[in-house]
Order: sequence, then structure tokens, then C-alpha cells
Amino acid sequence: MEATSGGRESPFPPIQSETPPPSAQPSSPPAPPPSRYESQKRRDWNTFLQYLRNHKPPLTLARCSGAHVIEFLKYLDQFGKTKVHVTGCPYFGQPNPPSPCSCPLKQAWGSLDALIGRLRAAFEENGGKPDSNPFGTRAVRIYLREVRESQAKARGIPYEKKKRKRSTLTATAIISTATTVNNTAPSDGGVTNSNISGIKTNVTVSNNATVITTGVSVTTDIV
Repeated sequence: MEATSGGRESPFPPIQSETPPPSAQPSSPPAPPPSRYESQKRRDWNTFLQYLRNHKPPLTLARCSGAHVIEFLKYLDQFGKTKVHVTGCPYFGQPNPPSPCSCPLKQAWGSLDALIGRLRAAFEENGGKPDSNPFGTRAVRIYLREVRESQAKARGIPYEKKKRKRSTLTATAIISTATTVNNTAPSDGGVTNSNISGIKTNVTVSNNATVITTGVSVTTDIV
């Protein structure tokens, strides 16, 4: 046994720590990785904030307007990869030009539209109010529409908005059955025979509305 500082043996056994080693402590499961959309939205938001800091003069998010958002979209055109033919180009309006030309590369309308959607959501997720969201202003919507129309003419690729198809489905279910129900009346002891036949059901679905029409033929014989 170990001796104490005074030369005496300690009457108590060594105190063992009740705390388990770090490896034995239960650990919380790791957080799932963000989705591809969330990762892209975070990168877009950080890029926009960096653009505001580099703006001359520098801009704060509170002072950002729809005009500044349009400036940001035009700034991104220099990194675009979509060929947009100018009016004087011989390939203007041709979706598949036979040879290269000197027309500029720009951001495709679809990329800008998706970018604005992510930035609009990120603005509100970071404390912005929906009524003061610069990415949802009318000026930005008009700009995106003009980009869509001009690129559709220049590239010869129309951007048609998908219309909701109106489907009309008519199903007729005819159930023929012969059921005889015998009921004994307690008052007069008579027997009532009811024959139910010819049940016809029309189901019509039109424009997300369902109309069901049912016709039932009942023949009752009292004996």
C-alpha cells in the first residue's frame, strides 16, 4: 500500500473517477449534410453579400433595392456560358448555328430565374421581411421577363410557360344485381319482396372536380 506524506499508510483505497473516458461517452449523431439546393442557396447568398461589400460605394442589405439586384444580374453575365446572338448576327434566331460567332456569352434566363428564387428565400431566412424583399420587386420580374423574351428571339428557343392540362375523365360503372329482400311485417303478416336492379353510376372528373350521378331502379312487389 502507498504511504501518505507523513509516512503512514492510507486507510482508504484510491478514489477512481466515475466519469467515463471520452471515448465511452455517448455522442450525438452527426447532423445530416445540407441538400444540394440548400448548399447552392448558401453560396448564392454569400456571393451576393460579397457583391454588396465590393460595390462602389459599398451597399448594405437594408439599402439594397430592386435596381441593385438587376445590376447584380447584369454583373453575372460576364460569367455566363450561353451564347446569345445579337440582332446583326447571321445566326440570330437559329437554335443550332452551323459555325461559331463572336456574339457574347451571357447567363441563361433559366439560371437567373432560379437564382432569384433562391436569393428571395435566403433573404427572408436571414431576417428580411417579405414586403421589403428586393428580389421580389416588380422591377426584377420585368427584367427577367425581358431577358426571357430577348433570349428566346436571339436563340430561336421559345420559353413557353407550362400550362396546366385540363383532363376530363368519364367513367361509367354499371352494376347489375338482383337482390331480394324479404321483410315480414309484424302488423299484417304480409311479405314484401323488393328487387333492386339496374344500378348505374356515372363518374365525371373535369378540372379537378368530381361529379357522381347515380340512378337506382327499385321494383317492389307486395304479396
